[in-house]
Amino acid sequence: MIRKNKGKLILTSIIILIPIVIGLILWNKLPDKLPTHWNAEGVVDGWSSKGFTVFGLPAILFGFHWLCLLGSNADPKNKNYSEKLLQLVFWICPIISVLFGVISYGTALGMEFQVDKITLILAGVVFIVVGNYMPKCKQNYTMGIKLPWTLNDEENWNRTHRLGGKLWVACGVVVILSMFLPNKFMVAIFLSVVAVAVFVPSVYSYLLFREKEKRGE
Repeated sequence: MIRKNKGKLILTSIIILIPIVIGLILWNKLPDKLPTHWNAEGVVDGWSSKGFTVFGLPAILFGFHWLCLLGSNADPKNKNYSEKLLQLVFWICPIISVLFGVISYGTALGMEFQVDKITLILAGVVFIVVGNYMPKCKQNYTMGIKLPWTLNDEENWNRTHRLGGKLWVACGVVVILSMFLPNKFMVAIFLSVVAVAVFVPSVYSYLLFREKEKRGE
């Protein structure tokens, strides 16, 4: 998989490190402490040193990016990956790195961002994208709803992912629409959506397994 996407791997790795270049260009303008964490209301409540923010955070994302791709490449069933979901694996860390860099540097220089709403939009889009392609994802050990029952039964895998796909798209829409509500509701809705997105397909998969077991199949 990596050999086939070597050019994309190099490109995405470079993009992840772009905030380092931007940070060096802005180095003398940036304060010694930069915002690196925001609370549920989008207010900065955590700061890190300039060196860690400029160099450390992109480096951590760079390492995580490679870890995810190497793990995917080691999957003996990686030929079953949905091409679209694979694109998400390639691009999620570069997008987060650049977006976080812009928000952190911009906030430090006096710009204002609605971080809470930006986070919800990004999370909602990920839910929708993953949900849209989840039904097309064949059995593998890295992507998808990996449970003993789905991994051991192709029919269970397919039915669980069809339900999960519809549910995740709906959850993504709910997450994005929640940005129009007061902050205290946004957090509760997001946590509830995550719980539903994980819990419902898992229970459904188990019920399919039990039903098949009762039939002696």
